[in-house]
Amino acid sequence: MHCFRLTTVLGVIVGTLLLAAMPLPERASGQVPARAPSAPQTSGGIISDIRIEGSQRIEPETIRSYLLVQAGEPWDDEAIDRSLKALFATGLFADVNMSRAGNTLVVRVVENPIINRIAFEGNNKIDEKALTAEIQLRPRVVYTRSRVQNDVNRILDLYRRHGRFGATVEPKVIQLTENRVDLVFEINEGEYTGVRSINFVGNHQFSDSKLRGIIQTKESRWYRFLTSDDSYDPDRLTYDRELLRRFYLTQGYADFRVVSADAELTPNRDGFIITFTVDEGERYRFGKIDVNIKIKDLPREAVLPLLTVKEGDWYDAEAVEKSITALTTELGNRGYAFVEVKPNIKRNRENHTVDITFDVQEGPQVYVERIDIVGNVRTLDKVIRREFQLVEGDAFNTTKMQRSQQRIKNLGFFKKVNVTNSPGSAPDKTVVTAEVEEQSTGELSLGFGFSTTDGPLADVNIRERNFLGRGQDVRIGTVVSFRSQQVDLSYTEPYFLDRNIAAGFDLFEIKTSPTQNFFSGIVPPYQQFSYGGALRTGYQITDNLRQTLKYTVRSDDITNIQPNTSLFIGLQQGTHLTSEVGQVLLYDRRDDRLDPTSGYYASIGNDFAGVGFGVDYVRNKVSAGYYYSIAPEWVLSVTGEAGYIFGWNGQKVLLQDRFFVGGDNLRGFQSAGIGPRDTVSGDALGGQKYYVGSVSLGVPLGLPKELGVTGRVFTDFGTLYHVEPTTLKLTPEQSAAAGGQTTLTAQQSPALRASAGVGVSWKSPVGPIRLDIALPIRRESFDKTQFFRVSFGTRF
Repeated sequence: MHCFRLTTVLGVIVGTLLLAAMPLPERASGQVPARAPSAPQTSGGIISDIRIEGSQRIEPETIRSYLLVQAGEPWDDEAIDRSLKALFATGLFADVNMSRAGNTLVVRVVENPIINRIAFEGNNKIDEKALTAEIQLRPRVVYTRSRVQNDVNRILDLYRRHGRFGATVEPKVIQLTENRVDLVFEINEGEYTGVRSINFVGNHQFSDSKLRGIIQTKESRWYRFLTSDDSYDPDRLTYDRELLRRFYLTQGYADFRVVSADAELTPNRDGFIITFTVDEGERYRFGKIDVNIKIKDLPREAVLPLLTVKEGDWYDAEAVEKSITALTTELGNRGYAFVEVKPNIKRNRENHTVDITFDVQEGPQVYVERIDIVGNVRTLDKVIRREFQLVEGDAFNTTKMQRSQQRIKNLGFFKKVNVTNSPGSAPDKTVVTAEVEEQSTGELSLGFGFSTTDGPLADVNIRERNFLGRGQDVRIGTVVSFRSQQVDLSYTEPYFLDRNIAAGFDLFEIKTSPTQNFFSGIVPPYQQFSYGGALRTGYQITDNLRQTLKYTVRSDDITNIQPNTSLFIGLQQGTHLTSEVGQVLLYDRRDDRLDPTSGYYASIGNDFAGVGFGVDYVRNKVSAGYYYSIAPEWVLSVTGEAGYIFGWNGQKVLLQDRFFVGGDNLRGFQSAGIGPRDTVSGDALGGQKYYVGSVSLGVPLGLPKELGVTGRVFTDFGTLYHVEPTTLKLTPEQSAAAGGQTTLTAQQSPALRASAGVGVSWKSPVGPIRLDIALPIRRESFDKTQFFRVSFGTRF
């Protein structure tokens, strides 16, 4: 018997080259053995038999199926050598040996073990579930060294994505019976490898600190414990290059380029030093701005006013894109459905200007053949389709398609939304496809907070924003605080009767002490218990103008009146019903409704009570606001509102329907701190007429932007007045107890109140925190002031 093995270096090289020469499918899952055996060298003859030795789990016939020679065939050195390589390529064997015994081919194999269990040791920052999902090996899978090494690399990549470039992974194998092994990955996670510093080379017009605020990658600081932006990520670095390019192009630097972006690991491997090398180039202004019209019956003068770029302004690439969008949208609205706008940019390097000619021409006439929606498992097609501004048969418009994509994203139902178009069944037809990936739309939120008015507060909300996949919004919640307790249920159908009209209802139950303050330390003079419901509907008149209609039925019970409470309040003890219809008309041009930096809004609201039953009054409110960015992070805001409520049909306005001013809407004064008061008890009575206003300037505090800390200086002003005298109808005993009074009059004044102060807001990890310090600079003697005001809350 002869046994042949390649034990020399030359043999290893030859074996490797032969394996590399094999077709890719035959060696894709295999590994190159550490010791490559050779096929037996033969001197001719016929193979009489093939004997398999060493197989345990794998059937001999399975091994024979990989051989390229069979019994009864001539001895062929090349075929036997290729058979050897084919067996190794299966990944099933740790060793394969072929030899000749007479005319018998003996194939000895050593099977790779089976993995019994996989474990991880030393992992604290990444849990076992995430590690298991990352690797490809699983229990009951064949163990091979190459697969283990591949999984080691995957684990290291995972740690690097989490900012731990010093992590090490050592695989350990524990031998078991029946050719089984336990595989243990011993992990040393190492220290967090953050970004030690970010440097810029070649920047002359903007400081390093300014450019650090532009990019997404941040330097490691203690307060960034809730973000991963301070870890090194090559993909994020590529995005940072694009952010720098966009920034410079909006500032007029048309020749700007990022020469390089290098990340260097410190010698002790505890951090990265990132260096951006930039070439700013010269700064350009807009030169000649023109429009080249190639559409019949559309004069050039009709298009020029639509442009958002002006000659002499600093060059801004975003302004150019906005002009293209404005032209496409407006001309599309005028009936030119197939308009194409292409900017022809000519750069003049001598005088540093950029001339732009917008070529406006008719594009190919293409119509929407159909709209396909894919990826929605739960959400109904019609919920997505109704957000499209295109329908089958419409003239195709790229701007409308992009706007449709944004409207679908704004639903908040999908993790990803991609709307594309492809050629249809004819050259003048296109198929629009909306590909979506659904995400969870159910919410369970717990909220905790504190304010100087309400004291400690907590709220629990359960909400489903896509109920039954129909886009309906259902919410039930409760709020409990020192001053009030509330439970409410709301339901909204965003497209009532398949029209662009939102409709819904609300049910509520509220128990509150309207004039109570957490820090007053006194028993509230009275409590108000309210419950009821409302029907509402709203619709967009234009993109920026919306109207909401509402009908409310409410029961208010004034109860728990204290002995020293004002007679104004005591006389209104009991239950009062309200049947009210109202409307709100809102025109909103703010860039952001939660944190606006530019734009304005105005609204008017009217409520009419006494529809069929209950109290009778008319209430009117107007409000407006204007926001202007003086400089980056310096935002001036001017806001104000006013209201007037009066009774009709001979009825006076009751306590629960009046306005109260102070606290949030007039800082420097307590909640219900100004306005009419009882001359004896000092209780706030509310008023029927009011106006308040505020002028505020947001100022940067010089802190890193990602801290979320902003400052402001402000002045608030306003007044609340007018409570009608109340004539008492008392028995002699009651008259004596009232000191002989027959008419109650409130202490009130329409004089202007004003305050000035400073404030700080922090978008903290536990929710927004607001702190205001305000000093009244104009007040009445009976007003209640408040120097310090704080509120915070979180929801998770």
